[in-house]
Amino acid sequence: MSTSISYPLAMPIATSRRYGMRLSRRLFSALGWGATGLSLLVLSVLILWILAVVFIRGIDAISLSLFTTITQGSGGGLLNAIEGTAVLSVGALLLAVPLGVAAGVYTSEYKFNAWATAIRFLADVLVGVPSIVMGYFGYVTMVEWLGWNFSVAAGSIILAMICLPYICRTTELALGQVSGDLREAGYALGASDWRVILRICLPAALPGVLTGILLSLAISVGETAPLLYTAGWSNYLWDGRLTHSPIGYLTYAIWTFINEPFESANALAYAAAFLVTGFVLLINIVTRFIIDRHHF
Repeated sequence: MSTSISYPLAMPIATSRRYGMRLSRRLFSALGWGATGLSLLVLSVLILWILAVVFIRGIDAISLSLFTTITQGSGGGLLNAIEGTAVLSVGALLLAVPLGVAAGVYTSEYKFNAWATAIRFLADVLVGVPSIVMGYFGYVTMVEWLGWNFSVAAGSIILAMICLPYICRTTELALGQVSGDLREAGYALGASDWRVILRICLPAALPGVLTGILLSLAISVGETAPLLYTAGWSNYLWDGRLTHSPIGYLTYAIWTFINEPFESANALAYAAAFLVTGFVLLINIVTRFIIDRHHF
């Protein structure tokens, strides 16, 4: 008799608990989606506001002379800064891409090796080091100790050190997405480990590797603090020397000329910000296109 009475009493209690749990989950889910939507809205407004200010004020300062004349005091053009940014970024990629891709291949294919673990750890640590600390390191070691003074070599090496961990980790992630069937097919045909990596895995992972390289390029173009300590600044075009020769770059023009009390200097700062923002935005759009197209 007691058994027949206990079931009807227990069932409404269990049902009410399940209903309460479902209601709580729905409430927390609604709060989570609401917070996410609000954060996205705030972030979108801030980004659009920044882009609008940069593009509206920068487009007014764009002219043909900006690309054909060098900086002259608080006026002139940005030819020397544009050239310097290109030289430093290309130099950084020439150093960082071979080392970063090689490190990424090694950590991906030999992931349980002690050296691979050490490389992965050092890459993660290097990502977290502030760029101004990297610049100070470059100043102490290359500008002073090696006696290179402000130079292209010092600036490019420091930018390469900043880009290196990003290329390494994205290469590792890209190779991790390659299907194991491709590797097995290569081994079945008698290919060696490195032939499988170079001829099969790397081509298949190329979109991901290229994504990391492009993101590193965007980072190198937007850096300022490390170059202040290593590349210095020059109002003239690069003379071709790697050492004992400072060079101009766009982010210095933004950092310096925006605080000048002259309208011509402020115009140069906004024009430089327009060029840097536009280039970085273009790189991110291309990167996003590569990721979406290849589902990386």
